[in-house]
Amino acid sequence: QKRNQCDNHEEETVEEEMEQENEEEGKGDEEFCEFVDTRRFAECALAKVQGRDNRCQLVEELMNDLLDAFTILCSDSFFPVLLPAVGVGSAFEGWSPLEEDTVYRLLVPMQAPRGHVFIPEVGTKGKALARSSRIRVELRCTCRVRQLLRNVLCFLRNLEDKLRKNLQPSLLHTFCTGSYLDVQKIVTWFNVQVPTVWTVTRHAHAYDLKVLPSCRSCKLQLKNTSSGEKLLVELLFGVQQGHSDIFLSSQNSEVGFTPSTVWPQSFAVAEKKFLQYVARNAGPDSCHLSCLSFFAHIQVGTGFSIHTIRTVFFHLLTTNNLKIWRRRNFLTGLENILQHLQSCLKEKRLDHFFLGNQKVPKEIVLPCNFRAARPLNLFQHLEQDPDAYCQALHDFRVL
Repeated sequence: QKRNQCDNHEEETVEEEMEQENEEEGKGDEEFCEFVDTRRFAECALAKVQGRDNRCQLVEELMNDLLDAFTILCSDSFFPVLLPAVGVGSAFEGWSPLEEDTVYRLLVPMQAPRGHVFIPEVGTKGKALARSSRIRVELRCTCRVRQLLRNVLCFLRNLEDKLRKNLQPSLLHTFCTGSYLDVQKIVTWFNVQVPTVWTVTRHAHAYDLKVLPSCRSCKLQLKNTSSGEKLLVELLFGVQQGHSDIFLSSQNSEVGFTPSTVWPQSFAVAEKKFLQYVARNAGPDSCHLSCLSFFAHIQVGTGFSIHTIRTVFFHLLTTNNLKIWRRRNFLTGLENILQHLQSCLKEKRLDHFFLGNQKVPKEIVLPCNFRAARPLNLFQHLEQDPDAYCQALHDFRVL
């Protein structure tokens, strides 16, 4: 009887704690909606989220149908092998600030066709990051394949005149400048082929496709033939760095003009996987993406790039208990981001999130030299340029 009484008492205690927590949650919602501006932003944020997942899923389906058609039509050629696209960036991560201007970006991983091999050249020896990464293309012996498949020429053991006679130029002749893969040649080839390839996909009757001008990516406008709704899609091409979540991509580098044989490192896949990890552990009531969306909106016009804000935000997500990002703590979340940014400015130090950071979840696969590398200070220029530091402090006050 005493044991039963103790069990009943424990159950009553748990129920009381749950009721108290629910009451606090409701009270938090009331406080959250007390301020008119906060309530207005919250309503807009929730309205934008509705239907976003469906559009992202639709875009991925449309693009992968297109890539499947490319794979079938180019299966007996020496064009790059295009793998299924991965949705990246703000739209697929769930924090795009302006729904009407949303661009759905996808990374298209590439592999070398038979007879070729891609060799990423990432900076100088000993350095994990590089601004001028390139992808060298080499020919590979296919004698063993030749024994299994007929009419397969070995690039290393057949003369160029035989290749020309068989109308089978190597990728080196078509998509490279020197021995290095050329972004503009890849993009030009893809953009020229897209309209024709799209006509054989199963969605061609439902969406009209238009190729928009671009030199380092494929930008597409898809128009629903029934509703007239338009979707803006950008396809970036990339080669995986080893077996990691880091790619060398066709995106523009952050500094000035990017030569056509330069493939900057892309952390887009790793960033998406990190936010997916946070979402799984923060729970469905988390407002962390709403906080990021808010800052992505207000940072426009200041000297802080969205990359800087995201880096501050990512560090916060690994230093604080994820439960603090509940909806009732929305304003506190905004304050935490500002305070962390202020602290970084005061110390003139903001470390690269994926380099030398032991707090990056193990689920994210990084190159072996990333975790052991020395942290890279993204605010190092503030130490060297007093004018830049004064401007950063001014921009912070604006935020």
